[in-house]
Amino acid sequence: MPLRILLLNKVPIYQQLLLEEHLLRHTTDNICLCNTNASKAIVMGISGKPQELIALDVLQKDPIPVIKRFSGGGTVIIDEDTLFVSWIFSKSLLGTFVYPETILSWSTSLFTPAFALPGFRLCENDFALHDKKCGGNALYITKERFLQHTSFLWNFTETNMNYLLHPKKSPSYRKERSHTEFLCTLQPYFADKYTPFHKLCAFLSNHFAVTVDTTIPSFPSQGRTCIL
Repeated sequence: MPLRILLLNKVPIYQQLLLEEHLLRHTTDNICLCNTNASKAIVMGISGKPQELIALDVLQKDPIPVIKRFSGGGTVIIDEDTLFVSWIFSKSLLGTFVYPETILSWSTSLFTPAFALPGFRLCENDFALHDKKCGGNALYITKERFLQHTSFLWNFTETNMNYLLHPKKSPSYRKERSHTEFLCTLQPYFADKYTPFHKLCAFLSNHFAVTVDTTIPSFPSQGRTCIL
């Protein structure tokens, strides 16, 4: 089956999300999009409320963009050390009814052998190393297609977590831990931040008819994703 891999670098998260929305709605290609070195921003799910999720006093003192993406899911702060992998696929690939659990199980079956990390697993809706979160997920499902965004932590700046409030709803495995106690990074396991992408591409090349593109396709400048 053909698979188009988009290997991007330094694409701002707002532009990445607009591109993903376009690829989901207006193409039929199966796509794996990878991006890193995006500038710092807060990204919320479509139904997120800033006053419940963001420390507005911290944001006022040190403003950064706040973006509401077109998909659901939680709130994250991203920066140059966030690794993004998004799957944009036709439902027919999975050959079964497509639910969030189906998609997450399928993507786990790709990431696990590609990364070969000890303790890597799907933990509720997150990717974890043992009991610490290393990647968050958000999903969007249309009539014919689905999208999964994943943001992996290559590294994180502890003070960035001050922008985020402790959410009212959190996964049970978090066990009320603070951001810094709950999170872990991929940095100790790879030579550099591009290695996970290279490993993923190599694995996918053994299972799909892969073409790799580093050119950003044209896409509309507006969508459901917005800057608050």
